[in-house]
Amino acid sequence: MPDHPSHDIELRVRYGETDRMGVVYHAEYLVWCEMGRTEYIRSLGMSYAEMERRGVPLAVAEATVRYHAPARYDDRIRVSTTLARLGSRGLTFDYVITQADSGERLASASTTLVALDPDGRAVTIPADIRALLAGTANR
Repeated sequence: MPDHPSHDIELRVRYGETDRMGVVYHAEYLVWCEMGRTEYIRSLGMSYAEMERRGVPLAVAEATVRYHAPARYDDRIRVSTTLARLGSRGLTFDYVITQADSGERLASASTTLVALDPDGRAVTIPADIRALLAGTANR
């Protein structure tokens, strides 16, 4: 979505996120995407927890990660998150994960999320939350 710039977070790789060789375990990248996504939403003015309290839980329906280079223990990592698509029932975020000091691309990822009702059925995202995500809400 061209109206939305990316939102960046930085973190440092913790020892528990690595294998015995000090290389980050592949699933940790999806955890970092979740961190980027929740902070992206928070930057728009609503926490993910508030969205859930309002009855709009978002479930990951699809996730892809392309690994370019390994992250290692104690590296500073930057996760750049962009809202790529916003539909009536779901949205897609794109992520670029880089080594914060060198700018080296470590991974590219994408997640598609769907709004669910309490019974796990896809529902329409309320108009005010869609407006917030689209950047058209009054702030």
